[in-house]
Amino acid sequence: MFTGNRGCLVDETGRIVRHHRGPLWITCVTSYRNWKSPLDQPSHWTPLFFLDDAVALAAGHRPCGLCRRDDYRSYRNAVQLGSGMSHPPSATDLNRMLASERLRRGSGLHRGGDRKTWTADISLLPDGTVILDEGSRPVLVSGKQLFSFNFGGWRLLGDRPGRETVVVLTPPTSTRALSHGYVPALDTSVSVWGVSP
Repeated sequence: MFTGNRGCLVDETGRIVRHHRGPLWITCVTSYRNWKSPLDQPSHWTPLFFLDDAVALAAGHRPCGLCRRDDYRSYRNAVQLGSGMSHPPSATDLNRMLASERLRRGSGLHRGGDRKTWTADISLLPDGTVILDEGSRPVLVSGKQLFSFNFGGWRLLGDRPGRETVVVLTPPTSTRALSHGYVPALDTSVSVWGVSP
């Protein structure tokens, strides 16, 4: 559903050599103004691809302020409301907030072990949040159900427990946005199961 930008990830030969470059991690639509972007060009951002908003937010990205202007404003305003800020945060503020919540210090191409997580009561988490199950696999919270992730879409896993402490993958800033009015665009596989966010 979306493409993501976290900087140039390739070297001069087009080989992937880094996990990210810089604090700007945004999620874009896959088609905008007929612009074409190469997949592996040096000195150019390297496109990533996300099933939907829930996956992108869980990865630590936010909506782009250009190609997803309305979503960006909705996200920004929801973060303001959820954080008790007196004015909407700037894009730089959002980038800084998310950067502090994504990764522990480290380097290299494979940073999965450096991901920051946090815990919360599952009954208090908003729709669109991604948690980790006992095997550290991503699980979507939507309505009264939980969905397991696979590259073909979400699959119904079962009912959301009433009260239970879980490990949350979606950064706190994005979870606050989801709790305060940001509605994520979810893959159609969620609605196939008769659930809407």
